[in-house]
Amino acid sequence: MKLLFTANRFPYPPYRGDKLKIYHLAKRLAARHELHLVTFLQDEKDLQYLPELQQIFTEIHLVPLSRFQSYANSLLAFFRQEPFQVRYFHSPAMTAKIAELRQRHHYDAVHVQHLRMAQYWADYKDIPRILDLPDAYSLYWKRRIDSAKGLLKVFNRIEQRRVSAYEQVLKAYELSLVCSGEDLRYLRDDQGIDNIRLLPNGVDLGTFSAGGHDYGPDKTILFTGNMDYAPNVDAVVYFVQEIFPLIKARVPGIRFMIAGQRPVKKVLALASDDVTVTGFVQDLAACYARAAIVVAPLRFGAGTQNKVLEAMAMGVPVVSRNIGFSGLNIASGEGVVLATDTEAFAAACIALLQSPEHRREVGEAGREVIRRQFDWDVVAASLEQYFYEIVKTR
Repeated sequence: MKLLFTANRFPYPPYRGDKLKIYHLAKRLAARHELHLVTFLQDEKDLQYLPELQQIFTEIHLVPLSRFQSYANSLLAFFRQEPFQVRYFHSPAMTAKIAELRQRHHYDAVHVQHLRMAQYWADYKDIPRILDLPDAYSLYWKRRIDSAKGLLKVFNRIEQRRVSAYEQVLKAYELSLVCSGEDLRYLRDDQGIDNIRLLPNGVDLGTFSAGGHDYGPDKTILFTGNMDYAPNVDAVVYFVQEIFPLIKARVPGIRFMIAGQRPVKKVLALASDDVTVTGFVQDLAACYARAAIVVAPLRFGAGTQNKVLEAMAMGVPVVSRNIGFSGLNIASGEGVVLATDTEAFAAACIALLQSPEHRREVGEAGREVIRRQFDWDVVAASLEQYFYEIVKTR
């Protein structure tokens, strides 16, 4: 098949989030199909990575989108009804580029990444299209309302209403995908969207493997993720202030490492003798290998957390709240121990830290789950099958 990927961000380097998913899916599909890419260029520095993407995509089309233009779009959104996030990525140049590509090429199908990019393909009914979402975006914003105060709470409520209404655009696509069962059920039951299927996030088992993890007497608790992302910021502040003191009282010498790019001031302020804020880490696998456990104390958000999947692939046990656990289709203890309040979270961490045997049991169960369900090879094969399904209906 000849497939066009429409991405909201330049998909390299594949460290986190949007970039990671597109890169790994396309890398695998390129072995059997001709792939083209159209995406925004928001930073000229990304041009140095073009050779990496040219190994995957036959054609790459970059549409400039400056921060000034995006900020202007966001200001104008106050006078419109689209979500601010969608308006942020509004671009007449992208609209024109897609129209040009449709004239020049016959694509068998189109992959559209994120609700932000749905605006560009919603009206094209003559070509099979898949809208691939990281999560149920309205559910994400619904949870942000409860965690905010003052004007931020007001803004979150406005954005949630807009996103909830805008998500009806999913019905314009042949198929929409989300990465967790929780998000799928929400979109189906609360939003009335039926053309929705599951495509989980994945893990590159070539990068994240359990070879270096020995379940020894490690004294490090690890959290990873983009540290300017609001759910991650809230999670580490909550952990350091409320959970970590309970653990330190029972496990002398324990340390907490926050590993992730772009830490904001609120995160940097957490650094202390027993809390390390690393900033960007190129080799996250090495961090996982040194960790006794990984924690995911997220109190809002949606979708599947890469930090959870990567730790499971490395055989490192995870302690998680509902966010990061719901939608994995596993029982507590199959790589991830579910803990829904502060005291239970601390107790689960302490139990794992005090027992190498318990860590090994939980960690090895997680490795098996990843091998069956979340290997990028398995995920890409599912996406390939979805493409075949929508093409056959034409």
